[in-house]
Parts: sequence; structure tokens; C-alpha cells
Amino acid sequence: MSQRLKEKCAIVFGAGSSGPGWGNGKAAAVAYARAGARVACIDLNAGAAEETAAIIREEGNEAIAIAADVTQLASVEAAASATADAFGGIDILHNNVGVTHMGGPVELDEAAFQAALDLNIGPVYRTAKAVLPHMLERGSGAIVNISSLAAIRYVGYPYFAYYATKAAVNQATVALAMQYARQGIRANCIMPGLIDTPLIYKQISSQYETTDDMVAARNAMVPLGHMGTAWDVAAAAVFLASDEARFITGVCLPVDGGQSCAAGGAV
Repeated sequence: MSQRLKEKCAIVFGAGSSGPGWGNGKAAAVAYARAGARVACIDLNAGAAEETAAIIREEGNEAIAIAADVTQLASVEAAASATADAFGGIDILHNNVGVTHMGGPVELDEAAFQAALDLNIGPVYRTAKAVLPHMLERGSGAIVNISSLAAIRYVGYPYFAYYATKAAVNQATVALAMQYARQGIRANCIMPGLIDTPLIYKQISSQYETTDDMVAARNAMVPLGHMGTAWDVAAAAVFLASDEARFITGVCLPVDGGQSCAAGGAV
């Protein structure tokens, strides 16, 4: 991979994987490092953060691991300060934390709805609050928020809170992009479609008889005929964080195999 992020520092919230394999945050952290960035791998699970950082270091790149809770501002601020101290600043903020809870307003209890707010849109606010001062000090920066195709489309799953909070991520990204454009800071978000990551086997598979049924159904919904991988999302993130995207801000980019373009989500 080209060194398009050489001498940049990236802080990746949600850099661990929720199971064996490659989640979106884990792949993004490694992809940033392969593009030349020094990476702070942040995760609630210290072991998961360290696993990602170890992969980066084993490949000859630079990374640190920090445990932090994105629902707690003080924890996020401490992670941002530790990153800036270790690397001399922060150039890239990547938000990957999220959760799905099945059910509409009737079935969903208030605690689950509040958890969706805290874990899907809350981190965009808290990480921006903690990291933006470091970017403003430099007069530059790139924010990449991971949203979802569910922000703009009904994708067939009954997760009211997820649709609502991911839509909020999109508009929060636009708000950041416009407010800080004149300070040299860009903000974009990625809307992954149906991606084959460890998370879907924990949070989505209950909607199907078997995991094989889930994989087959999700593949069939994508116009290209198959789900994407975490590396598809990571490649888009590296581009948006790089100077190649220096004239791109406020964009909500689908990475979805064409699903957002197809009536009914398939062809």
C-alpha cells in the first residue's frame, strides 16, 4: 500500500474486533498503519486493542493500545491526550463504535434505546469534543465516522434505534464538516452496507434460522452478489483520511455493493 498517510497520526475508536476475524475498526487501524500512519488503537476491551496494535507492530509499523469507554467523556479525553502525548498530535479521528438492538418502539425497552444513543451517536460528540482541540491547534485534520446504509434506507431488519441513531451520525458529520471547514478540518462518514464481520454473527444472526441462511440471504440482497468485507470499508476510510481527498468534506459515502441504488435492495 502507498504511504499516503506517512507522518500522520490516527486515533481509532473501536479498533478491536468483537470476535475472531476482521471487524471494521480492526481493519481500519491496520490499513491506516499500512498507509504510513502511526495508530492509537482504542477499545473498551484492552486485550482487543492490544491485539490490533500487535498486528501493526509485527508488520513493522507504529501503534499503541489504549482502553477507553466511549460512553464516558473523561475516558475519551484521557485516550486523546495519551495519543497526542505519544505521537505529538492527532491528524485523523476514526469513529467505529456502534451497536444494534432489535425491535421497534413497542418491543424496545428504554434502556436499550438509551444504549443505542450512547454507543451510536454519543461517541461522535465525545470524540470530537476530545480530539478537535488537537486538530485546531494544528490547523488541519480528518474525521471519518462509520455510519451505516441503515441511516438512509430500510434494510429489512427491525432495529428502530439503529436507523435513527445512524441517521444522526450522518447529519452530525455534515455539521462538523461545515463548522470546521475554514479551520482546515474535514469530516466525512462511510455508510457500510452488508458487510461480513464478526459482529453480524453476534447481533444479526438471531434473525435467521442458521448462520448459513444469514450469509446466503445477505449475499442475495447485494447487487454485486456478495457481502463486502471490513477491508472494503477500511480502504474507503484511508482514502477519505488522506490528502487525496483534500477537497472532499461533508460526504456520506455508501460502501454497499450498489445496494443503496437498487429498489428493494437487490437486482
